[in-house]
Amino acid sequence: MKVVLFCGGYGMRMRTGSADDLPKPMHPVGPRPLLWHVMRYYAHFGHTDFVLCLGYGAQYIKDYFLNYSEAASNDFVLREGKVELLSSDISDWTITFVNTGQDSPIGERLRRVRHLVQDEEMFLANYADVLTDAPLDDMVARVRETGAAASMMVVPPQQSFHCVEVGEEGKVSGITAVSSLPLWENGGYFVLRPEVFDHLPRNGDLVEDGCGALAEQGKLIAYQYKGFWQPADTVKERAALERGYASGDRPWMLWDREDERGDVLDGVR
Repeated sequence: MKVVLFCGGYGMRMRTGSADDLPKPMHPVGPRPLLWHVMRYYAHFGHTDFVLCLGYGAQYIKDYFLNYSEAASNDFVLREGKVELLSSDISDWTITFVNTGQDSPIGERLRRVRHLVQDEEMFLANYADVLTDAPLDDMVARVRETGAAASMMVVPPQQSFHCVEVGEEGKVSGITAVSSLPLWENGGYFVLRPEVFDHLPRNGDLVEDGCGALAEQGKLIAYQYKGFWQPADTVKERAALERGYASGDRPWMLWDREDERGDVLDGVR
């Protein structure tokens, strides 16, 4: 199944103001960039055909993969000046790089790669700035079982604040933590059928236009997930992922967990 990754935004909340600011998906978590972790998650479930929707910082992303060093995160033997890898990250990946515009919204970026996925039964899509340990196979299975045109992973509100009910004369009638309300927010992991393109206008938005129209028709389902889900939309959030990686707290790295037999799956240690 093809995986469309939207990695062309400016990522303003991640920027430091320097002239050489990296695009958000290229900020590191451990020895590899955030984008690699997202791609490795999909590869863990057997989805290794990627379409990268490029925009801001496209050359950073191209150069990274054109000059990819397997030795940075895999064991190897150096014999007679030649590197013999003991494992590999991306040797079986197919990556298509597409310039989808410097300022294009997400829906427009998807429209510009339509020709690459329109013949698929389903395809996957992601903002490339969120990590999770959600069971992807289950997400896909639910779309097949329900016949839905699209699925959006939703998660509980991540912000910690209180909603205040105000009555007449400014009297407070109630205070409720947002975490206790029956609210869900977009988690950024999508399973889509090509039907979504029927509802994407030029320069439109994937969620408001595409998913919104499908929701009105009863063709959009939500995959509610309360497990690990961590965005990297700000410097603070990425720093939290970096601390987790450094301490060994890496729940999103499913490929690096021990299986039921105690064998270690291949991947970054």
